[in-house]
Amino acid sequence: MTAMQIIFLITGAILLAASTMVVTARNLVHAALWLIASLFTVAILFALLEAGFLAAVQVVLYIGAIAILIIFAIMLTRRVMQDSGPQTNTQWWLGGLIALALFGALWFILPSVVYPLANASVPDNSLKTLGFALVDMNQYALPFEVASVLLLVALIGSIVVAGDRK
Repeated sequence: MTAMQIIFLITGAILLAASTMVVTARNLVHAALWLIASLFTVAILFALLEAGFLAAVQVVLYIGAIAILIIFAIMLTRRVMQDSGPQTNTQWWLGGLIALALFGALWFILPSVVYPLANASVPDNSLKTLGFALVDMNQYALPFEVASVLLLVALIGSIVVAGDRK
């Protein structure tokens, strides 16, 4: 095994452990911190695949913005979340069965899709083309504005939920 393969396996194991902790942690703040750890390991995997742009976007956008926004919303709505009722659903087995079926379907479908793409060549100016496509306001103006309005509504909603009711 090469050093890159060993780093990949270690990073993959950390990613699996952190992802498991995201969905099993009882404390919401701890779950958000495990989410940051799992997103960071995905950025490491992107870096190992020599996709530096995607690794940087992963760190800046997902860890730097989305995960911090989640932690901010948790801190604002802390008093609302005092429910100590049961945290499990009685139909957890159905969700597990559906997840297992989806995993099996993806296990058989993905190799026929991914392997032909592995031999495809990437043009030299692909990053420049992507940059121009992202700033082309004729093509992506509406989705950009919809995303900004959605984030604004979520922020206002978290402030309303956290506010005093007098």
